[in-house]
Amino acid sequence: MDWFWWVLIIFWTGGFAWAADNIRTALRNRHERRMQLMEAARQERLAVEAAHQPPEPVCGCTHHLAKHDKQGRCHERVEVPTAWDENKKPLRYEAGQCNCQQYVGPQPLSQVFAEELTDRA
Repeated sequence: MDWFWWVLIIFWTGGFAWAADNIRTALRNRHERRMQLMEAARQERLAVEAAHQPPEPVCGCTHHLAKHDKQGRCHERVEVPTAWDENKKPLRYEAGQCNCQQYVGPQPLSQVFAEELTDRA
């Protein structure tokens, strides 16, 4: 029963506060590290998913290739400025036809079958 008095004296003098503070700090640091690891894993997963996506065929006018006809003319409606202020900033817009003429984006790759180069026999 002698140990009980020593524990009680340490408790009264605040000796366990130091241990509790250390444990609380360690748990907070562990939580922050786990959150950073989870965020890094999420960013890596998003990067891998983005790397496996084929390139989108986008014209210089930022419209998809599907909005262009065989001659390369864009059929998307855009906002065209109709009035400007003294600093040449547009004040009013109206709906108009996109003026681009040509597709300048990445060419989509077709699927190609290639035989293996080595013989396994």
